[in-house]
Amino acid sequence: MSKMKIKLTELIASIDGACSGNPGDASIGVVIKDKKGLYQETISKYIGQATNNVAEYSALVAALKKAHKLGAQKLFVKSDSELVVKQIKGIYKVKNETLQALNLQALSLINKFELFTIEHVRREYNKEADKLAKQAIVEYRRANRVVAAQE
Repeated sequence: MSKMKIKLTELIASIDGACSGNPGDASIGVVIKDKKGLYQETISKYIGQATNNVAEYSALVAALKKAHKLGAQKLFVKSDSELVVKQIKGIYKVKNETLQALNLQALSLINKFELFTIEHVRREYNKEADKLAKQAIVEYRRANRVVAAQE
């Protein structure tokens, strides 16, 4: 009997960026679930020195890449960043050069999906992604304190 890989055609991603200082230590948190609510992937990653908006966009780009890699044809994204949601939807113009590049990258990745939606959710409905983003900064700082103490 052969194992058949299940193709995940429809995924839901909750995304968040965190920043300690603005700009400051920045990170992303992504939670990807299937339509039944089962976890498919989580991302908690420090991204270096950046603004909060760069962190938010970076979380979106990471979610888009991972969902595409998982084989999603339909992706539903939830974000507590009103700016990112409205810029992706074309409601707000993207004036900042760094954000323009991230916006174009995101839009290019979005075109790979048959269906894509992004919606703004209140912060309290995005706790999992928020926790992962904040956790990445804590872990980065903890690791760097250990390295600094050993030098």
